Amino acid sequence: MASRLSVRLRATLAATAIVAVALGVAAAVLVGVLTGSLARSASNEAVRRADATAKVLAGGVAVAGKPADTVSLAKTTLLDPDVKILTYPAPLVSELSALSPATTASPMGKSPGAVRDFQAQPTEVAQWAPGDDFALATMPVDAADGVLVVQARASLEPTGDALRALWGLLLPGIPALLLLVAVLTWLAVGRALAPVSAIRTEMADITASDLHRRVPVPRSRDEIARLAETMNRTLDRLELAVSRHKRFVADAAHELRSPLAILRTRLELAPPGPLAAEALTDVERIQALTSDLLLLARLDAAEPVCHEEVDLGQVTAEEAARSRPRPEIRVTLEVAADTVVLGSAGQLRRLVANLVDNAVRHANSAVTVRLASDGGEAVLDVCDDGPGIPAEHHEAVFDRFTRLDEARDRDAGGSGLGLAIARDIAVRHGGSLRIAGENRGACLQARFPVI
Repeated sequence: MASRLSVRLRATLAATAIVAVALGVAAAVLVGVLTGSLARSASNEAVRRADATAKVLAGGVAVAGKPADTVSLAKTTLLDPDVKILTYPAPLVSELSALSPATTASPMGKSPGAVRDFQAQPTEVAQWAPGDDFALATMPVDAADGVLVVQARASLEPTGDALRALWGLLLPGIPALLLLVAVLTWLAVGRALAPVSAIRTEMADITASDLHRRVPVPRSRDEIARLAETMNRTLDRLELAVSRHKRFVADAAHELRSPLAILRTRLELAPPGPLAAEALTDVERIQALTSDLLLLARLDAAEPVCHEEVDLGQVTAEEAARSRPRPEIRVTLEVAADTVVLGSAGQLRRLVANLVDNAVRHANSAVTVRLASDGGEAVLDVCDDGPGIPAEHHEAVFDRFTRLDEARDRDAGGSGLGLAIARDIAVRHGGSLRIAGENRGACLQARFPVI
């Protein structure tokens, strides 16, 4: 599944995931540190209050204008609303003396262990409700008639408010930040890959007939620019090799025309005989092959097509009526009038001739040539009643020098270039050529835009 995702999408997902993990870890650390810090601050405040009250009791300082009597001090409730003093009976003094003078603190409203361990009930005000959200601190103070335990508290509500405010920022802020990262990454990667898309589009349009085209080189001197330069150098070498190949084929075919013409003339003037007749047939085949090679060389060279008005119906009728090596094959014409296209009359004539010649060579008894107009297109169908073309070879028959095994058995004179030339001509005229129909025999259909 991952291999089907684009590089842009994969980069966006990866960057967003990395940032999400980093933000999650940072948020967890921030919440943990802030919670601990605020809880310690509340506990320290409770200890401070307990310590201050314990010092007042131990020093016998008068409070609210009253004498410094520990019992009176224990009974007063005006010291601090967040501080309470618990009085324990004298028999427990020896046991409470074992308490460490160090201050103990218990956050989140739980009672301190030093007081909870004693089963005796305090004689003064009861402890705070354990469900309250406070940090508690306790400190024992020795007195003549017993032990005073100072209990102080500090509210944890500011801590909760701070944490709620922090979560109120993190919960919407982290998704918004991730969305921003995803959008910026998507745009940045798209901008970085834009030259790659331009290179791919240009390469997809380059064919053997326009190897002079080159891919665009981005201004940035990065890896993509070097890739484009390498591809252009490869296209240079490919264009040079193809041009040499085309020039060789054209030169060889051209140089063969004169000797073949002279040889054919001599064979025609020679005394008649079986050997001379066979040699003349072979020469005619070589001449036809040479002519095909020259035409292919011109088509590959992408020579401009002559855009003249051509009556395709007249061209089709003339080529279908021409005599062929198998006169027993009946050729039926169904040609619509006034079917005019733009192009080269010579090349269109060659296309029709190749299609009809191919159908006649493979037909059993009849060939049908049909020309009609269909939605602004001229549709030329050439059908025969022969063995047909297997579905797996519908595209292979248009390759150069391709002849099926059955065609080799039935047709000894074909070179495998007729259908390839016909398709090249159709494409150069803005049309197409394909195998059509599912009935017996082969039916080749050519389409051209009409005027």
